[in-house]
Amino acid sequence: MDATQVIIRPVVSEKSYVLASIGKYTFRVHPNAHKTQIRQAVEALFDVNVVDVKTSSVKSKPKRRGSTSGRTRSWKKAIVQVREGQEIPIFQSLDIDPARPQE
Repeated sequence: MDATQVIIRPVVSEKSYVLASIGKYTFRVHPNAHKTQIRQAVEALFDVNVVDVKTSSVKSKPKRRGSTSGRTRSWKKAIVQVREGQEIPIFQSLDIDPARPQE
């Protein structure tokens, strides 16, 4: 599997930006990718050294809009910790300080 197929997109949320400030980055990954593939893909795409990879499966949730009901998709999430002093630039484009209230 190619590195661009393993890493689908970054997860953008308040929690992911708090984790990014301490060197842990959150990505949506291919459901069949394992930790070694995720580590190699992040190192190849972003030129950083990966220290740790944690994965979890996000289960689908029931949703309803009017009389139509369905479920969201289930997906796989990876939290990647990089070596101290390194960062991934896509998460640094939005300088959000979680301790500072937004205006």
